[in-house]
Amino acid sequence: MKKRQILYTFLAAIMLLGACSDFEDINKDPNAANEDDIKVQYILNKAITDAQQDPHIAERAFVLYWRRAGRQDRSGGINLGTYNNDWSSDYYRYVSEWMRSATQAVDLAEKQIEKDDFAVEYDRQMAKNLKEVARIWRAYLMSEFSDNFGPLPIEAFKGTNPEFSSVKDVYYFLLDELKDATANIDVNVTPQDVDKKFDRAYEFNFSKWVKYANSMRMRLAMRLSEVDEAKAKSEFEDAALGALILDANDMFSVQERDGWDPLAGVMSRPWNALLMSNTLNNLMINLGGIKSADQLDASYSSYIKPQGYMGVRYQNHFSTYTNDPSIGFVFDGLHYSIDPRAYQLYSIPGDFSNSNAQFTSEDDLGPIERSIFTDKDQKEEIAKINLAFTWNTMPGGSWGDMTAMNQVIGSLYNPILVKKYRNHSQRRVFFAAWETYFLLAEASVRGWATPVAAKEAYERGIKESLEYHGIDKFYDSYIASTDYNRVGTSVKWDHTTEPPSTVEVDIINGYTRQPAKYTYTYPVASQTSYGKALNDQMTKIITQKFIAQNPWLPLETWNDYRRLGLPFFENMVVENPLTDLPALTKDNVKTTQQRAFFPQRLKYPASLENSNPEGYKKAVELLGGPDAVLTPLWWATH
Repeated sequence: MKKRQILYTFLAAIMLLGACSDFEDINKDPNAANEDDIKVQYILNKAITDAQQDPHIAERAFVLYWRRAGRQDRSGGINLGTYNNDWSSDYYRYVSEWMRSATQAVDLAEKQIEKDDFAVEYDRQMAKNLKEVARIWRAYLMSEFSDNFGPLPIEAFKGTNPEFSSVKDVYYFLLDELKDATANIDVNVTPQDVDKKFDRAYEFNFSKWVKYANSMRMRLAMRLSEVDEAKAKSEFEDAALGALILDANDMFSVQERDGWDPLAGVMSRPWNALLMSNTLNNLMINLGGIKSADQLDASYSSYIKPQGYMGVRYQNHFSTYTNDPSIGFVFDGLHYSIDPRAYQLYSIPGDFSNSNAQFTSEDDLGPIERSIFTDKDQKEEIAKINLAFTWNTMPGGSWGDMTAMNQVIGSLYNPILVKKYRNHSQRRVFFAAWETYFLLAEASVRGWATPVAAKEAYERGIKESLEYHGIDKFYDSYIASTDYNRVGTSVKWDHTTEPPSTVEVDIINGYTRQPAKYTYTYPVASQTSYGKALNDQMTKIITQKFIAQNPWLPLETWNDYRRLGLPFFENMVVENPLTDLPALTKDNVKTTQQRAFFPQRLKYPASLENSNPEGYKKAVELLGGPDAVLTPLWWATH
């Protein structure tokens, strides 16, 4: 078919894949003799399965790019404006292959439908529905590509010459595709058992595919909220009228398994520590008012610190060149209260007896006692700190001499993602009910028509997230809490009072070891990327959405920050200049945030410019700026 030939031309020209494989090379029935005997199910299964990411690409894209940029992991790498061409080349090649498989499924379904000679009516019905399912999955893959790189050759998927299209055109195309695909699905078609295994997400329950498509359409429509509100509103409102992912049974997820293949866990590589981000920690401390004593058994009671305690202060051993409000302290225990998802997601440092801890001895993480010295030469030790049963995270950046003076900074004894998310035992989540509800809450706050009020949607999103972690027993107390987290946000929907500018807390002076008082200062709203408030309802929604998306959806947390500047992402430490973040300096790091402080996209791989210089030139022209990590995408305003 003409469309397939054009797609193959596109892939050969700019993906450096060479001549595209014949259908004999695709996941197929081994008894099939030729293309006519291949089922669409086989190819669609390949498109869905491969996109789960094998360990090679998962470490590069999911962990080192998305989790860092989305602040689900300790900051570094791309957050410093850096870029690895090999990683990006690999991801570019992989995602292109996934889109190729999805398009082959669409094309084969079209070809089979056009033949109009089905011996069994079931096959005709399935072919029609599978075409639409393949279009839905391809829309997701295209959005993933565009959210990373930017402009994409959508014409390759429409039957004309494969030229790069702008991000705006990509999104308009995806929104149209999702709307049309859902309209064409017959939800009354019941798949046979023999076919169900070829859909790892829904077993070809077509009603659920419609829910996924409508929910994804809301996600993509909301992406345009800051640059094209009329389009965003109309598309969102229309999608919200359809069936949506509203409970855990409709979640789009795929079961992981052990091994070295696309179904291996995306966070399973043991050398990736997966430390809790400083961003997440600041959001979770005190949020919801749930006491650690009520979350942990009595054996932890001696480690829990009193309410209002800030930690041990070593002001000369932590850089002040950041806007992280918690900087300067070692927290020598567990917090009085913390979001109840914290202990579900992360293991307590040094708690080696925890069956869900990924690392179980000092052999894995190094000495648990770390020193603080007078200077970088380490001639005199000020303190030796045992990090067992403590709760510390560090902002990324350039710490200069302080990394030698303060061994806590580089320690791996931070909260670490628990084993169950790393041992191939879970279902990788692509879209959950909590996201649907938070999208509806945001839309309602914006004044768009939604089937549920903002408060109800917000609270239901929280409940879905707590239920996912098995801690919904805390729900009633949690949603009523007016306690501020470290960045001045509370949970209760109607509690929109801004935090005081400062609050007095108890500390220990690390140099004298004496108790003292300290004036804690919340971020200044006008000096943040969001710029409007610290505790308005939009901030509450995105704060809860950010926490809920951990650990499965780091690309979406990155997307929300690029779109809104929410939740609060601390600036990188600039004790020394950051070469790849030149706009961030000692002079402005404490008092302002701007897009140039944060990664905005992935550069195209060098192979694209070499193999298709005209296509590359067009892509960069449509990008509207240099092919660089700091060049924002069309919809990204923060």
